Amino acid sequence: MRKYGYVKTAAAAFEVCLANPRENAKKIVRISRESDSKDVDVLVFQELSLTGYTCADLFLQSTMKEQVNQGIEYICENTVDVDTLLVVGLPVYVDGMLFNAAAFIFHGEVLGIVPKTFIPNYGEFYEKRWFAPASSCFSDKIFFNGKEVPFTPNLIVSMDNGANVACEICEDLWVNMPPSSRHTLFGANIIANPSASDAVISKAKYRTELVKGQSARCVCAYIYTSAGAGESVTDLVFDGHCIIAEGGHLLVNKQAMEEEILEALVDVEKLENDRRRYNSNFYEHPKADYVKINIVQSRQREPLPEKINAYPFVPKSKDGRSERCKEILDIQAMGLAGRLKKIGNPKAVVGISGGLDSTLALLVIKRAFEMDNRDLKDVIAITMPGFGTTDRTKSNSTKLMEMLGVTMREISIKDACIQHMKDIGHPENQFDVTYENIQARERTKILMNVANSQGGIVVGTGDLSELALGWCTYNGDHMSMYGVNASVPKTLVKYIIESYALNCGDKEIGEVLLDICDTPISPELLPTDEQGNMVQKTESTIGKYDLHDFFLYNFVRNGFTKEKIGVLAEIAFGNIPKEEIENTLNVFMKRFYSQQFKRSCMPDGPKVGTVCLSPRGDWRMPSDI
Repeated sequence: MRKYGYVKTAAAAFEVCLANPRENAKKIVRISRESDSKDVDVLVFQELSLTGYTCADLFLQSTMKEQVNQGIEYICENTVDVDTLLVVGLPVYVDGMLFNAAAFIFHGEVLGIVPKTFIPNYGEFYEKRWFAPASSCFSDKIFFNGKEVPFTPNLIVSMDNGANVACEICEDLWVNMPPSSRHTLFGANIIANPSASDAVISKAKYRTELVKGQSARCVCAYIYTSAGAGESVTDLVFDGHCIIAEGGHLLVNKQAMEEEILEALVDVEKLENDRRRYNSNFYEHPKADYVKINIVQSRQREPLPEKINAYPFVPKSKDGRSERCKEILDIQAMGLAGRLKKIGNPKAVVGISGGLDSTLALLVIKRAFEMDNRDLKDVIAITMPGFGTTDRTKSNSTKLMEMLGVTMREISIKDACIQHMKDIGHPENQFDVTYENIQARERTKILMNVANSQGGIVVGTGDLSELALGWCTYNGDHMSMYGVNASVPKTLVKYIIESYALNCGDKEIGEVLLDICDTPISPELLPTDEQGNMVQKTESTIGKYDLHDFFLYNFVRNGFTKEKIGVLAEIAFGNIPKEEIENTLNVFMKRFYSQQFKRSCMPDGPKVGTVCLSPRGDWRMPSDI
């Protein structure tokens, strides 16, 4: 059964035989059948694909009208068993007028016809010589190819796979209020655009941005297919530009001068979830008369992506990654600098463990102080070695604090924790959650009290991944006056530190930062072994953070079901056994639902991305789920 919301779309490029509908109909049928064999759900041909766009006064000939009817009849007769929704451009003769239109065809039937709304008549375009705009038509239904069909721009074809397809034609996209903006308000999540846009300098780039931007504004998939080979080059050149975009992301962008079927898988479930989340205008719009036609495909097999980005929080390209990491660090620093300024520029107190999160927090504090030209000696960085602290993390902590020029303090927590265990009657050799949390809360107590004594605030170090899993000690490392890493996931923390290391201009600082990135993730709360090695590794207990961050993004940002997330994870992480993925996903779901009480009282912190768990803005959920 199809249940994940994936729809396989395609833009068809082929060489038209100008003013020869019969020959073009044969090509359309052949391409349609080939697409159907590839399980394409929606296939869009170019504007006036049945005749060619540059026929000019030949459109007015009776012979053309007869051959168009024969061409449509041929297409319908030969696609009865084709399970693909076709969008075919053609001229339509209605009420004594000629319309530039597109026909929806499915299982050999014309479902409806969409006339072009805006007719260009400037520069090289002279369409009003032949075509009337949609507003000129007297009829909203016409008799076509042996049956009565809707004839309106306001037509949506709803498919059983979740696709709701509407159509606009070429110039319709280029005006200030494209029909597609209205179509998407009334439920369309895929827009087809049969087009014939000529090639001039820089137009392809502008056209690409136009399609990409409209798909973003309308939160939809957009299939744009433009005329190419075979069109007249009397004065114009057509480059066969095909574009498929989804929610502002380009999936296909190619000038296809030869016959091609350019495919892209779009996720209409994601689009629908985004609309429900960002609902500023999708819930408020004027009423309009729309015709909706429901169709059911016979194929049951659902297409799935061949590749999935395993690290959705991390930019793919290294160049883009470096720029993004700097931007995130700046946002974090601006948030902290703003908070400090508004409360009288107190000192900043932070605990440094030699791990990823505290390292990033220290770099953020440094940047914030530099923004306001403040003395870094007002940054009080405290390392608090305990029972599980290794020489490696302690050494890295000390080196980093010294190199950055902050005020450094070392306060051991061992004696205080031992005394507290005696006070509450807890055996020193009982390494349970109490044993661990005593240390976490002792460190927080030290930070808070030092902040009070020095006129400062405690800057929290916990990251987004830990908040999602509740992997923090309540009223321990869970608490601070301002949490700078609260919306930065663990997989991204590492990349930000690596980027800083490679671009800071200081070789020694860079080496320390890179060694911190290579250190296994650990709270270092359990005693080291006899050789002083780390025995407690977080990912051995809860699973890989790579997986948890993937689950978090797709659960919170995309709103996917647990089942869909698991399927996508198997594709994204082909090197991880299915059993490990399932077990880690179970851990994520259980912890995410059960740990909301920690997020309900988390400190303020700067939002840096689309996924954030602040109970004040981005994620509201009962703690008693």
